[in-house]
Amino acid sequence: MFLKLTQKLSLSEKYTFKLHLGYSSIEGFIAGVLALNEFVFIKSMKGSEIQLSILFQFSVIVYIFLVFFNEFLRNYPNKKQLLKITGIVTRVPLLLLFFFPHDQVTLLQHPEYHYLFLFIILIYYFALPVVSPLINLQLKSNYRHENFGKLYGYATSVNKILMLLTTFIYGLMLDADNFAFTYIFPVTGLLGMVSIFMLANIPTPSQGSSLERVTFLKSIQQSIRSMNVIIKNNKPYRHFEWGFMFYGFAFMSTVTIITIYFDKVLHLNYSSVAFYKNMYNILAILMLPFLGKLLGKIDPRKFAVLTFFSIFLYIFFMMMTTFFRWHISVMGIQIYAMLIGYLLAQSFFSSSMPLLFNIGSAYFCRNEEAGDYQSVHLFLTSVRSFFAPVLGVLFYQIYGFTITFVIGMGFVVIAMGIMIWSYKNDTLKIIKNE
Repeated sequence: MFLKLTQKLSLSEKYTFKLHLGYSSIEGFIAGVLALNEFVFIKSMKGSEIQLSILFQFSVIVYIFLVFFNEFLRNYPNKKQLLKITGIVTRVPLLLLFFFPHDQVTLLQHPEYHYLFLFIILIYYFALPVVSPLINLQLKSNYRHENFGKLYGYATSVNKILMLLTTFIYGLMLDADNFAFTYIFPVTGLLGMVSIFMLANIPTPSQGSSLERVTFLKSIQQSIRSMNVIIKNNKPYRHFEWGFMFYGFAFMSTVTIITIYFDKVLHLNYSSVAFYKNMYNILAILMLPFLGKLLGKIDPRKFAVLTFFSIFLYIFFMMMTTFFRWHISVMGIQIYAMLIGYLLAQSFFSSSMPLLFNIGSAYFCRNEEAGDYQSVHLFLTSVRSFFAPVLGVLFYQIYGFTITFVIGMGFVVIAMGIMIWSYKNDTLKIIKNE
């Protein structure tokens, strides 16, 4: 099927896909390392629960800067150069982790290392407000509509394969040496620069003839005005973002709690955590090509309902592990019966959400608007990241795990209701890239 598809690609699509695939492959390795990042912070570095929630926030809170960057990205004349500078500035600091201490006693005596780690990871994630809108613009402009979801799905499948291999090997390394991250992260930084340099070579359409010389305040005003026009004038997209806001609160308020739950309640080791992450990613890889095609055929809001229902299920099965603790141990890996349901639901979520989150907004707009729409989507993601992770930890500290999980499921139900109501009442005209 894949070979048949590639034979029908234009020269531009083939060139773009080659670079896109290379970028996704390297990012798969990096994602495999970052998959255990929160667990490393709480288990090896003994960071606090609030610090853990802040660590998760960094991956999305940086999108708040899109209110400053949106007009800048739109008009910057040399986006290739911008991507390369971004790659260097945000990846080089990871090399500093090589000099971190290799024992918990020193880390606990010098908490400044926790804050330095958080700062380095924050700098790393500062690439996202630049890279995410631009890659959406690049792919939407270089792939035809009928190939967009399929090619993105294939590239994401490769990304997932490399991620799970990396997570598995990295988990074994961490069980052997809890401080293996001190030499893995510098390698990650070097590879991260290579991946962004590959991305920079994908042709990017110009959105402005020149970089306008405007004041900083005016740039912010233009960004806010542009985002407001999109939300105000595109009703289906507005509903899409409403639904994402409620889903996002549920996800962000529980993802950190699940990490704490693995450590404090189930007492899982690195290999066990890596096992669960790898198992649902293996199933996700098998689903991705199918789901990539499905997203290209149905309303993205219908696709969102399926995706949101999967997170409802995986939170539910995680919660039920509190009441049904039966498990077996295989070669040091603890396999809980209730977490099998969690794995199945998480596998669907892990295959559908990358598609919906990264390219879902592109189905609501013209090709040249894809970057702007994704900027709005990412900005709103950052807004909820300011409070959702910390509130999740506070809910857990006040009410415990079960009530926190129930609150999360309640918000998911609201998100599904918004999407169902929207696509029944407001039709969406899919704009194709002919």
